[in-house]
Amino acid sequence: MKRLFVISLVLLNALPLTVIGQSQQRRTSAAKKRLATTRKTVPAVDPTIGDNIDGDDLTIRRAAVSALGGYAGSVVVVDPVNGRILSMVNQKLALQTGFIPCSTIKLVTSLAALTENVVSKNTSVYISRYASYNMTQALARSNNQYFNILGRRLGFDRVHRYAQMLGFGEKAGLEIAGEQPGVLPETEPATGVGMMTSFGTGISMTPLELAGLLGAIANGGTLYYLQYPQTQDEADHFAPQVKRQLELAPNGIEDIKFGMRGAVDFGTARRAGYDASEPILGKTGTCTDFQSSNKMGWFGSFNEVGTHRLVVVVMLTGHSNVSGPVAAGVAGALYRNLSSQHYFVADADAGKKKSDLPEIITTMPCCITTAHQH
Repeated sequence: MKRLFVISLVLLNALPLTVIGQSQQRRTSAAKKRLATTRKTVPAVDPTIGDNIDGDDLTIRRAAVSALGGYAGSVVVVDPVNGRILSMVNQKLALQTGFIPCSTIKLVTSLAALTENVVSKNTSVYISRYASYNMTQALARSNNQYFNILGRRLGFDRVHRYAQMLGFGEKAGLEIAGEQPGVLPETEPATGVGMMTSFGTGISMTPLELAGLLGAIANGGTLYYLQYPQTQDEADHFAPQVKRQLELAPNGIEDIKFGMRGAVDFGTARRAGYDASEPILGKTGTCTDFQSSNKMGWFGSFNEVGTHRLVVVVMLTGHSNVSGPVAAGVAGALYRNLSSQHYFVADADAGKKKSDLPEIITTMPCCITTAHQH
């Protein structure tokens, strides 16, 4: 009886301690969640402060502002047919010296490698003993090792030449007040050309420079000066100004479109997709800009359906709340908004035209354990 009595006392005394311990654990867990939530919360900003919208297409402007919301970032929308800037949200940020391009630089690497016959669209490049990518897969998944290898095969001089041809290191606009050019290094960065061609290390790019590049890809190879009308009269008398015709492989632009479409269909830019009948092509970028201590989220894109073709560039700056996929989501919201207003409806001649791109095979090689940039 004594032994049973002692055991009962122990159990009775232990019960309150267990309950108290569980209660303390719950309170501690709740406090941690509150702290984590506090740390992750980034105050919303008004990215429209100081913008001059006299020359904007107001339909696009409203869609861009709504999509960007309270993110610290910029949205630039351009007509790829003539280089006219249709809207620029957060103009002060968009016109600054620029930020690291992150994985959007892979578009330059791809065009250079195809033109210099370093690879073809379907060439398999082994990034490890058991895993390989072709260009479509590497662009869609934004594989860093693949583009690091291409960069080392190209060498710095050729990478620099193509980046310069595609508008890096110079003003994208024509007499746009306040515009500053990005930076294209004249010598190979200390981290090597492979880091330059996969992450954009050493390069500073503005949203306007990326918009100019995307416009040239969208229209088949003409790099226009970007122009930003500031009055209705200037918009009515707009005249395109060609900067240069790109000297690229005959199929170079068409070849990279497969990977850009794949990025939206099954890759890093899936958040941008909204309707299979109105496809978007694009490239994401996620990395840290150490000069500004900002996490960067890029997405450069264009659509290929209807009479109104647009280039949409989204650049986000911040902390853990921004990334290339998040920027793709912002662009997707803009496209959806305009689509709901029938902005992209084709004319009678275009009819029900769909994208000329065939279905892209989504089967990918075996899992890669190394971290990928988006």
